[in-house]
Amino acid sequence: MAQRELKFESPSFFKRLKGMLGVDFYRLFHTPMYYIFLAIAAIIPAMILGTSGMENPQTGEIAPQLYTNVWHIIAADSPLYVVNSIAEYANMNMVFIFGGIMVSIFIGHDYKSGYVKQLFTTHAKKQDYMLSKVIVGAFSMACMCITYLIGAVVAGLLTGVSFEVNVMSLVCAIVGKIIMSLGWASLYTFLNIIFRKYFGISIASSFFFGTGILIIGAAAILGNNSLLNIFLYGSSVYACLSANILTVLVCFVCSIVWAVIYTALGTRILSKSDVY
Repeated sequence: MAQRELKFESPSFFKRLKGMLGVDFYRLFHTPMYYIFLAIAAIIPAMILGTSGMENPQTGEIAPQLYTNVWHIIAADSPLYVVNSIAEYANMNMVFIFGGIMVSIFIGHDYKSGYVKQLFTTHAKKQDYMLSKVIVGAFSMACMCITYLIGAVVAGLLTGVSFEVNVMSLVCAIVGKIIMSLGWASLYTFLNIIFRKYFGISIASSFFFGTGILIIGAAAILGNNSLLNIFLYGSSVYACLSANILTVLVCFVCSIVWAVIYTALGTRILSKSDVY
C-alpha cells in the first residue's frame, strides 16, 4: 500500500496576521488601562477649558484664559515649528503620549509574562508580531483622539467658548492627526522592541518622543523649517486649523513611511536577538 506524502502548508501572511490581531484585540478590549486612557483623553480638554479663567480660592488670582476658541484645544492655528506658549502645544497631540504608554504596557507584558517566548517558539513570525502591535496601537490612539474630540466639544458647550472655525480645515486637521496614529504606533513599537527588557526605560522613551521635545529642541537650534515638522515630528502638528487636503495627504504619506521604516527596523532587531 503506497504511502501518501503529507504536506503541511504554513498559513498565509494574512491568516497569520488575522490570528495575531484577534489575540491582540481581545487583550486590548479586556485591558482596563485601555478604557482608563480613553477616559483620560476625554477629561483632559474638559479640565483645561474648565479650569482656565477660574479664580484660585487661596490666592484670589484668576488663572489665565488659555483658549478663546474650543478648536484651539484640538489643533494650533498654523503649523507648529517653535512653541511660543503652552496653549499652542496642549492639544490633541497629547493623546499620542498616552498611546505610547499603552504600547509600552502591551509589549512589556508580553515579555514579562513569557508570552513572546511561547509565541516565537511555536509559529509566529517577527514581522507579524510587529505589524499586529502597530495596528492595535494605532487603533487605540485613534480611539483616544475620538474621545478627546468628544470631551473638547462637551467642555466647549459647558464653558461657552467660541466654536467659530473653518469646518473644512478642522476636519482635515482631525483626520490628519488620526492618520498619524499609525506612524506614532510604529515608532513606539520600535522603541519598545529596543527597550523590551527594560519596561521603565521604554515608558520614558515613549513619553520623551510623545512630548515633542525632539522637534522643539531641533527647531530652537535650526530655526523654522517645515522639514523638521513633517519628518521629525511626524507632521501631527502640521495638521492645524489652516489644514487642507494636501495636509491630510502629507500626514498619510508620512505615517506610511514611518510605519514601513520602523516596522522593518523592529523586525530586524527581533530577528537578530533572542526572545527573552
